[in-house]
Amino acid sequence: MADKKLRIGVVLSGCGVYDGAEIHEAVCTLIAIDRAGAEAVCYAPNVAQAHVIDHATGQETGETRNVLAESARIARGKITDLARFQAGDVDALIFPGGFGAAKNLSSFAFQGPDCTVNPDVETAVRAMVQAGKPIGALCIAPAILAKLLGKEGVELTIGSDAGTAQALETLGAKHRTTTHCEVVVDQAHKVVTAPCYMLDASVAQIADGAANAVNALIGLVRSA
Repeated sequence: MADKKLRIGVVLSGCGVYDGAEIHEAVCTLIAIDRAGAEAVCYAPNVAQAHVIDHATGQETGETRNVLAESARIARGKITDLARFQAGDVDALIFPGGFGAAKNLSSFAFQGPDCTVNPDVETAVRAMVQAGKPIGALCIAPAILAKLLGKEGVELTIGSDAGTAQALETLGAKHRTTTHCEVVVDQAHKVVTAPCYMLDASVAQIADGAANAVNALIGLVRSA
């Protein structure tokens, strides 16, 4: 596998920290994948956002926006409906954070441990697990994996926020406290997580954290 250019799926959840994908995390993930010599393949579900937030005021606007259309802004239009995802098309999958992961890809922001996960997201994660391929998640996105894989005892991190960590442990996940740029690698479940903006981080720390997560994900691919 050393000579093969790896393809890493990147699941986006909109465009903007408060109602979609966290842009710094998403872009730093794409840069890290490219610098590692791999190819990023972007996906997003074709669904309406939970709501739209004016990022200057923090207030809801009352608009309606589409997650796939908004995510296409980050992907420069090169993006695929997550409903078409096939595990055979990628070697690994990663979820940048931002509230979109907890509002659009799941309802964790509104319902905590009682949340649901978007059906296309769940299908993609289950397909990767079935194929024995690694999955990564940044910031709050590990909540999705806790919901889907918690009963299997998946180990992950969202940093050091005690309340969120407790919610994930309620789902059966094992939480490990981390700080800037650290990653948690669950070798048994082939899951890589990093806290990123769940901590009070600088953009340089986000870049380092995303790179560390991507490199750990690629390590899992190459060790298979």
